[in-house]
Amino acid sequence: MAVSRAQMKAVQRYETENYDKILLRVRKGDREAIQDAAERAGKSMNKFIIDAVMDAVKPLEEAETEE
Repeated sequence: MAVSRAQMKAVQRYETENYDKILLRVRKGDREAIQDAAERAGKSMNKFIIDAVMDAVKPLEEAETEE
């Protein structure tokens, strides 16, 4: 079943209002390594990357609040 233009616009509007987009560039071959690791972890590649980044961000935020 084809997606209507109205549905595409609604999804686009929702994403614009609720998400920020970040472009990520990796070296050739790294994408496959990340995808394989995400699959082994039982996550989508997007969720895997977000979790990894947030795991790195949290200690930095906690250190700032302690100062």
